[in-house]
Amino acid sequence: MADVAADPGNVRLGTGPGRWILLATVLGSGLALLDATVVNVALPAIADDLGADITGLQWTVNAYTLTLAGFILLGGSLGDRYGRRRIFLVGVVWFAAASVLCAVAQDVGMLVVSRGLQGVGGALLTPGSLAIIQASFAADDRARAVGAWSGLGGIAGAVGPFAGGWLVEAAGWRWVFVLNVPLAALIVLVAARHVPESADPEAGGRFDVLGAVLAALALGGTTYALTEAPSGHARPAVVAAAGFLGAAAAAGFLAVERRRGRRPGGDAPRPMLPLEVFGSRQFSAVNAVTFLVYGGMGVMFFLLVLHLQVVGGFSPVAAGAALLPVTALMLLLSARAGAVAQKVGPRWPMAAGLLVAAAGMLLVGRIGAGASYARDVLPAVTVFGLGLSAVVAPLTATVLATARSRHAGVASGVNNAVARAAGLLAVAAIPPLTGLTGGALRDPDAFADGFGVSMAVCAALLAAGAVLTLLTVSDGALHVAEGLHCEPQARSHCSVGAPQLQPEPETVPDTGDGGHAEDGHARERRGGGHGGGHGGGPADGHGDGGGAGKAG
Repeated sequence: MADVAADPGNVRLGTGPGRWILLATVLGSGLALLDATVVNVALPAIADDLGADITGLQWTVNAYTLTLAGFILLGGSLGDRYGRRRIFLVGVVWFAAASVLCAVAQDVGMLVVSRGLQGVGGALLTPGSLAIIQASFAADDRARAVGAWSGLGGIAGAVGPFAGGWLVEAAGWRWVFVLNVPLAALIVLVAARHVPESADPEAGGRFDVLGAVLAALALGGTTYALTEAPSGHARPAVVAAAGFLGAAAAAGFLAVERRRGRRPGGDAPRPMLPLEVFGSRQFSAVNAVTFLVYGGMGVMFFLLVLHLQVVGGFSPVAAGAALLPVTALMLLLSARAGAVAQKVGPRWPMAAGLLVAAAGMLLVGRIGAGASYARDVLPAVTVFGLGLSAVVAPLTATVLATARSRHAGVASGVNNAVARAAGLLAVAAIPPLTGLTGGALRDPDAFADGFGVSMAVCAALLAAGAVLTLLTVSDGALHVAEGLHCEPQARSHCSVGAPQLQPEPETVPDTGDGGHAEDGHARERRGGGHGGGHGGGPADGHGDGGGAGKAG
């Protein structure tokens, strides 16, 4: 346990302790990322083995996203209060146990429940991986550490679908989940031995558990109604009740968060989502664009791997490898796109990128039976990847730049949650609306028709995002926005599942509340040194207590 004694906030990246910390955090975030990408490749095999229809596959994907999106902000706050390493390890063990339940599932219902439990584990470990880096490394090493964490995570995202396809083909879909167990054991061993514990000594007040539960009920009720209404599996009265519950929970969530935001202090729960963060019109606009973009992307990633196997006759390995060009282009071009956006403003690069990505989606929709990878798939996903590479890094940087500095962390967490909620709701709604219901998996012609219409709808969502960007996003958004005088920089890689959780800048002057500017070192001394960008730290509304260097 020698390295655990390392002083949080003073670990150097090039040392042995620094490398161990980076390994633990990369493996932890990669655990959740790999599972999310690999499961999509395994969906046709799951359907064949468990007799699932497309509604069952929607729930297999959405159950995980639902609990992850609903509890990720709360998960970060638990780490601040009780120790980031401790909650990270709880999340890893929880995730592994749920993976075992997935692997032994005897029917679709058991698999869906187990996937929901996996999402809870993901909500505990995902924010913790970046928070540990922010809390552990010395201030002048944090930017490089976060960059390494991000780049290595991109490699995991590239390898995941290919490895998943190979596992499905060679050993069966259950091994996709079994693989998580030894990986989780390695993470626990490394983290318990080499990662120092850290917490926010100023984390106080009660948790906003009611807010988290209402958010999960809002997403769950709405998702159930959207998924089950066209399938005919559930009675109309049950579907209507679920839709009403989702709407009522959403209204209740907003009311609870507004009330708690107006009565800060004392032992009262602090809001999980301070609604004042939406006081910036630019921030609200960019999150609306995020919702459209990630909704369309979520449906494409859900359906494309299915389509290639059901209609195109691709093997799981070939289908899993089909999206490798997208990840490769993101790795190569995201940072450059962010740099361009910082020079000329995010408005035109984002709008142009969205239109190119929409054109790529239309090309994807033309992939049919007997498709050739080189002739049909590669050009389509390359065009889509080029467009996406121009969008995601500027979008993420603009989200950070258009929120007040004291909300830098919660702004990142909100944007991440918006993206996940968009994918969740779009995967629930769009396939049934385009005819992909019931037994479409066993009718390649019907699936091909529904897939083409789905891609057209998703392309329209991206085009709408381009129009909204041109109408609402300012060219100066990355330079000076409502008291935040910094220029957030792009990572070398941005996740396609949701925007990466971000640390806050090292120096974030903000006098909007009458206070004085505070540099990163002062906040390190005051609060424990983690950047709020993991999406959980300041989610309870209090100061994040850490200064992170700009991640470049």
